[in-house]
Amino acid sequence: MDSAKKKRLARERRHRRVRKKVSGTQSRPRLNVYRSLIHIYCQVIDDVAGHTLVSVSTVDGQVRLMVQGKNKTEQARVVGQVIARRALDEGIKQVVFDRGGWAYHGRIKALADGAREEGLEF
Repeated sequence: MDSAKKKRLARERRHRRVRKKVSGTQSRPRLNVYRSLIHIYCQVIDDVAGHTLVSVSTVDGQVRLMVQGKNKTEQARVVGQVIARRALDEGIKQVVFDRGGWAYHGRIKALADGAREEGLEF
């Protein structure tokens, strides 16, 4: 098994372990984060109903203009700020953070800090 596959499987294992404990409800949905090599994606999910309430990524048209010329960590902070604004517009003030098996460091931490700056609580 090559090292890239081992790393992916290890992250998926960590994510399953986190998801055993973390679940989103109507009153406190789950803020899920996924990062690829180029982009970062996040969604606010109600796991009970099985619906995505709000989503943002660097692929999004509005956000793409905002992150142009910034490094990946700065882009993640902007995505966190936008997800918080959109969630607050939907009436969502509190979420539970699902880091998706990634280490709480770098882009994941920047996204979380950006969301907290805009008033999202977790």
